[in-house]
Amino acid sequence: MTRLDDTCAILADLVAFPTVSSDSNLEMIVHIAALLGDLGARVDLFHDATGHKANLFATLGPRNTDGGIVLSGHTDVVPVADQDWSTDPFTLHEACGRLYGRGTCDMKGFIAACLAMAPVYAGLDLKRPLHFAFTHDEEVGCLGGQALVAELAARDLRPGIAIVGEPTEMRIVEAHKGCCEYTVEFHGREGHGSNPPAGVNAAEAAVRYAARLLALADELKARAPEDSPFEPPWTTINLGRISGGHVHNVIPGRAEIAWEMRPVQADDIAHAKAAMACEVASLLPAMRAVAPEADIRTHVVGEVVGLEPMPHSAARALLAGLTGQSRAEAVPFSTEAGLFQSLGCAAAVCGPGSIAQAHKPDEYVSRKQLAQCLAMLEGLAGVLTA
Repeated sequence: MTRLDDTCAILADLVAFPTVSSDSNLEMIVHIAALLGDLGARVDLFHDATGHKANLFATLGPRNTDGGIVLSGHTDVVPVADQDWSTDPFTLHEACGRLYGRGTCDMKGFIAACLAMAPVYAGLDLKRPLHFAFTHDEEVGCLGGQALVAELAARDLRPGIAIVGEPTEMRIVEAHKGCCEYTVEFHGREGHGSNPPAGVNAAEAAVRYAARLLALADELKARAPEDSPFEPPWTTINLGRISGGHVHNVIPGRAEIAWEMRPVQADDIAHAKAAMACEVASLLPAMRAVAPEADIRTHVVGEVVGLEPMPHSAARALLAGLTGQSRAEAVPFSTEAGLFQSLGCAAAVCGPGSIAQAHKPDEYVSRKQLAQCLAMLEGLAGVLTA
């Protein structure tokens, strides 16, 4: 079998693990840990608070903690419920050079390529550490990535370069926006719709909060950096869901808003959070004057920093040498690369498959893309032994 065939076989095994974010990823993580452990890698598993999910961090090569290269991917996938798949999403199906299955491009294809190359790396005299970082819950707020970076910082592990293999069609990405997601609950007091002053209308409070969010969205447009590489160039806000109330003649006692922000700079996060905290402080006194139990509660789903472009990036330079590309791009979607950058790594994104296929029914990655990824990883062997 060729290395590409090996990659496809490994990918079939990985797709068969139904690692939807709402479920456990442990079986897949333990499977990967066994593969890397058999090659002599030093493998650590870091479990979440539930014990049902885990991050994997494995190392081949020297034991020094500085200057290594990280190959990073997330193990969780988005749900397949209510999607019209042509084949079983958790059984790899190949047709016309495309490999179909949930997670094939986002991002088990990259993980499979890394695992196919792992025996090659294990047989080399590596001059710098090579790390494999495979996380849980990226799709629901990069929860695993945040925990892993904190663990590495606590252990004083300082890799020099992180390559995150999200689907970019093997183009180099040096910048992306962050992603901050919030759910806000509004608790009022129900009552008869004929006497609104006797109750506290949670839906009305939610509407006022939403209006402030829309005004904030306009404010953030004016804060866009002149040299922003993104499209649109400013921090965006998306009001994803508003819910509340049941019928026409009852004062709603509860409402909820789900919203997200895609920041282009860290200051915008602080600005937005301060603005919405002021709005909450403005709304609550009138609500509690009628119903002391009234409340507005903000739940942070996830706050993930973006990947900032750097004038001199070792990760960009490395990938340019491995792929032959002379330019790097900025993208609007977020990844775990910014987390590694916050650790002090030079980070970039480059992986097989297209983001246009991610999260859709009949998700696929092509053999051609996997072959290009393998070529990049084969070139990395020379860097690691130099």
